[in-house]
Amino acid sequence: MTGRHDNLPSVRRVVLSSGKTIDVVHWKQRPDRRGPIAASGDLHVCRSCASPLVYPTSWEEVDGHRWRLTLRCPNCERAAEGVYVRSAVEHFDDELTRGGLALSRDLRQLAHANMEEECERFIAAVRADHILPIDF
Repeated sequence: MTGRHDNLPSVRRVVLSSGKTIDVVHWKQRPDRRGPIAASGDLHVCRSCASPLVYPTSWEEVDGHRWRLTLRCPNCERAAEGVYVRSAVEHFDDELTRGGLALSRDLRQLAHANMEEECERFIAAVRADHILPIDF
């Protein structure tokens, strides 16, 4: 399975208006001369560019053991349809869940940083008498 340890991180620092700095991390795939190919159980990994961000755009159960999925890679825009065994689809679902939890965690951290900055600006405005009782 291709994981984050197979990718190269690119960090971009963003300075907020309060002067605080946050790091935005983007994972670049490591070059592979043989061409990246995902294992059949790694549906979350793009077969063209090895990005671990593939997601389903449609799905339907073929029978009790197989699913037809249309997959899309947001990195290289590759779209593919295939029929996959239940175990591969369940593994894919687990990866999607892990990714969703990671996105939720990152969103909470970013929202917290933004709220902290807004609170600090509000406190500074109150202390500088820029906000009066009439403003409420």
